[in-house]
Amino acid sequence: MSPVSRKKSKALQSLEAATGGPVTLGKLLESIRLGEEKTQPDFAKTLGISKSHLNDIEKGRKVVSPDRAARFAKSLGYSEERFVTLSLQGIIDQAGLAFRVELKFG
Repeated sequence: MSPVSRKKSKALQSLEAATGGPVTLGKLLESIRLGEEKTQPDFAKTLGISKSHLNDIEKGRKVVSPDRAARFAKSLGYSEERFVTLSLQGIIDQAGLAFRVELKFG
C-alpha cells in the first residue's frame, strides 16, 4: 500500500512552525493549554491527571493511550479522531516504526 499524501491545513502548518516540528498529542495539549492561558496544574485537573503526568506528556516523555486521548478530546471539546490519531502515531513513533496513522470511521 502506498503512502497517502495529504495537504496540511494552514492551522496544522502554523502549529508545526510554532512547536518546531511535527504535531504530537503532547504539543497539541500544550498549545491548547497555553491558548486557554491555563497553568499546568489547572489544565491537568481538567484532564483528570496529575501535573507531573501532563508535563511528561507535553515534553514527549510519556505517550497517551487511545482511550485516554479520546477522553481528553471529549473533556476539552475537540475532535476525538484527531486526538486518537496523534495517540496512535505517538505509540508507533516510540516503537521506531516508519508508519503514518490515518483513521477511518467504520
